[in-house]
Amino acid sequence: MFETIRYDVKDGIAWLYLNRPDKLNAFIAQMNREVKDAIKAATFDEQVRCIVITGEGRAFCSGQDLAEVDEHMDHGQVLRDHYGPMIKQMRQCEKPIVAAVNGVAAGAGFSLALACDFRLVSERASFLNAFIHVGLIPDSGNLYYLTQLVGQSKAAELSILGDKVLAAEAVAMGLANRLIPMETWEEDVSAFAARLSALPTQAIGLIKRSLKAVTELSFEDYLEQEAQGQRIAGLTNDHREGVHAFMEKRKPVFSGQ
Repeated sequence: MFETIRYDVKDGIAWLYLNRPDKLNAFIAQMNREVKDAIKAATFDEQVRCIVITGEGRAFCSGQDLAEVDEHMDHGQVLRDHYGPMIKQMRQCEKPIVAAVNGVAAGAGFSLALACDFRLVSERASFLNAFIHVGLIPDSGNLYYLTQLVGQSKAAELSILGDKVLAAEAVAMGLANRLIPMETWEEDVSAFAARLSALPTQAIGLIKRSLKAVTELSFEDYLEQEAQGQRIAGLTNDHREGVHAFMEKRKPVFSGQ
């Protein structure tokens, strides 16, 4: 089904592997489309309760494959046709998305990681807003997410100076959630994803809606959306299970419904 990515679903987790290791998983138009299609498939697959994006080989994603770039290219149209639809599909997904950053995440690869809900980093991981080094601006939603994570001043520094951020520094500045040793990388990423997949999936989706609303709505409108979201959450089977488990002094078993 896919040629530039590998997509597997196992135990409620959709694993999306960027699969151009000889090119450090650099984006080509086909990969943009396939990532978008895989995220869409996972969104509508009732068996999927968590999505993990990672890279094959030694890189997460090195950004745009410059072999596809020429001086006559309309870069804005490339974003409208390829990167924008991919990032929008990720933003529309109400299931948790984890970036398991196993190596360099540069340029649009950095943007891809930023568009995820969580960023787990290996000791070999690094982030680089490489756009400035080729005379371009951060794209694919990069600054939209980056400023929310690290603030406007730090986002300006990372984007204008284009310095590399290593794994430990990324965690310290709030850019990444967890630093995972290489010797336990696969085990710890799997455990993190399994934990997410066992939580109330609909409640996670509603939390994601609320987090988006913080940047989009007035405070009064946010409170109304909050009330609507809590009404929906209160009608789920997982809410009932959580209450029953609390009363019965046992660990809840959530179904995602």
